[in-house]
Amino acid sequence: MGLKTIVVCSLFLVGRVDFVVAQTVEVAPGTIVRWPGSQIESCGLGESHWSPLPDGCWYPIDLLASSGPVRLVRRRNGVLEEAAIQVGDYPYPVQRISLKDDSQVNLSAADLARVQKENRAIGRLWSSNTARRFEIPLAAPLDPLPASGRFGHRRYFNDQPRSPHSGADYAADAGAEVRAVAEGRVALTGDFFFPGKSVFIDHGDGLISMYFHLSEIGVVDDEQIRRGQPIGKVGQSGRATGPHLHFGIRWHGARIDPGLLIGPTTQVVALP
Repeated sequence: MGLKTIVVCSLFLVGRVDFVVAQTVEVAPGTIVRWPGSQIESCGLGESHWSPLPDGCWYPIDLLASSGPVRLVRRRNGVLEEAAIQVGDYPYPVQRISLKDDSQVNLSAADLARVQKENRAIGRLWSSNTARRFEIPLAAPLDPLPASGRFGHRRYFNDQPRSPHSGADYAADAGAEVRAVAEGRVALTGDFFFPGKSVFIDHGDGLISMYFHLSEIGVVDDEQIRRGQPIGKVGQSGRATGPHLHFGIRWHGARIDPGLLIGPTTQVVALP
């Protein structure tokens, strides 16, 4: 996962793009690409555009992004620049989970309707684009922060394939305090079928943090949150086999490895 090869060349164009940086950079789905620079006015990926961070443009690559070329753009000093990267094949392993309660795998009609309703409510959060209220690196959601795992794992519940794991799991004692990773606003709380008691925080600039399987929720919808504020406690509500914190990040709609934004960001691929 990460940077494999780099070949850089520059070309001035007369057309829509003023400057092209041709990159042969291979990255894994679910990662982040950083294009450093100063005096940048905007960054863009696909149909989305956003303002840069102080050190340049950061591009989240969705966990379910198809392998192949991806076009990155930015505007700097009035000049539109473009870079191309390559999304590699899906690199994550398979995880097999056995559940005694088969109703959490083969859903009844009522449970399926509930999950679909919950997914619609949660899905509306991804289009948020308020002013940025976070700094990178983010704070840790637990103190101390244990080793994480399972991001991207292709999961089989009772031998049936399900969606890949889009967050990081942190093993912790039940009742351990969970903290907000940055300033923001509580966008949604609830007790959901799969993630259990959950908190979603909008940190602006399209960044949403998620805290699942809580035993207690300590905040309410629309509450203004400060970095490091307690928001709940570790549990195993929802579909969980033991107490732990599932911590996830969506950034500009992309499912990314949240560990890349906590602590040193040396694993983030940087274009030259």
